[in-house]
Amino acid sequence: MHLSFNIINASISLRFRRQLLYWFFYDIGSINASADGVQIHTVLQLSKDEAGRIKISNMSCNASIARMHAGFSGTLRKVYEFLSTFIITGMRYLLSQQICPSLNHAGLVLLNSVLDTVPVRNYVDEHIGIDYSLLRDPVVSTDTLDLDFKGMFFYRGKEEQELENHAVEPVIKEMERMVYVAFSEYFFDSAMHSYFQAGVLAMQLEGDKVPKDLEVLLRATFFGTIFMLSPGVVDAPLRLELQVSAPPRCVIKPSGTSVSVSALLNISLVPPGRPPVQLSSMAMVRLSAKVFLHGKALRVLLDLRRFRIYSKQSALESLALFSLQAPLKTLLQLTIMPIINERTKKGVQIPLPEGMDFTREVVTNHAGFLTVGADLHFSKGLREVIEKYRPAPTAAGSPLPTAPTPQPLQR
Repeated sequence: MHLSFNIINASISLRFRRQLLYWFFYDIGSINASADGVQIHTVLQLSKDEAGRIKISNMSCNASIARMHAGFSGTLRKVYEFLSTFIITGMRYLLSQQICPSLNHAGLVLLNSVLDTVPVRNYVDEHIGIDYSLLRDPVVSTDTLDLDFKGMFFYRGKEEQELENHAVEPVIKEMERMVYVAFSEYFFDSAMHSYFQAGVLAMQLEGDKVPKDLEVLLRATFFGTIFMLSPGVVDAPLRLELQVSAPPRCVIKPSGTSVSVSALLNISLVPPGRPPVQLSSMAMVRLSAKVFLHGKALRVLLDLRRFRIYSKQSALESLALFSLQAPLKTLLQLTIMPIINERTKKGVQIPLPEGMDFTREVVTNHAGFLTVGADLHFSKGLREVIEKYRPAPTAAGSPLPTAPTPQPLQR
């Protein structure tokens, strides 16, 4: 697809300093020239490369100069003024011939070096990574530039494995901000599936780590079961094992975002030197999620608003567990949720070239996806970024410089 730029009625200022010394012929002076009515029409052909990164694959250019003026000073000023018609005509022709080659180099070499800084496939932490590669070539319309990213997390132990995408296709209709990024349920599902594969969605509390109030309540709840055990087990330390039994699923609605988690909580007594004695096994829980943007990072804050437990053993025991719902919810809020939010609060970086940041962010929920709208702010000048990644000049016969490696995502 093509992206065109038109520059109309621009001006270019030039200054030449001359110094000639040949035998007895001596000339020192300067030429101040200006080109007016400069017209430049540039068409960029955008595509994705093998790594899935956006690239400028081709470029066409037309340039013309309507008028040019020059002022002369120095020893032979009168001679140059007499020949000014020929000099200005030559300067106009040479300048018009240099505009497009300079723009072609800036687009195909320098701007592509900036696009190389866009993160495509990076590690988020020691467990998972994310793939932001383009699925297809960019689509350009009269009003928008649409990029379709993969947006999939992966478990670092099985990087080639992909989660099948059954989420709805996001449709962006908002136009108030410069940039809109849509995230489907698949984006969040793949992250939670990857963490589930990594085996990190589990936690164990034992002995002194179990809050005393909760321990007293649990022993009172299962008093009948404990009473039937041998005396050597009755006073054994208590163990709580929380294990997610299936990959969590994200549900995005206009009213909010929630995460359905199927987790098992096993309550056991752990007598020293003997196998654990299980008192109960119960299933829970449902979380609500708040998604927001901080800088370039998309962050998720989880909250335990809706909480329900039931016994895996009998419906009668589920009734007995009703009194445990409030203290267990408090336990999860105080011990488990801070650990989860500590992992998620650092967020995942949205792919942007270096030197670009988001401002005036707004997050909107839709049916099956959410959109993040923002304006762009250039924290670094384009020239500064280009100079940083400008390919080093190479000697004849030496290998070409490799493309700059994008910086890894911040953890």
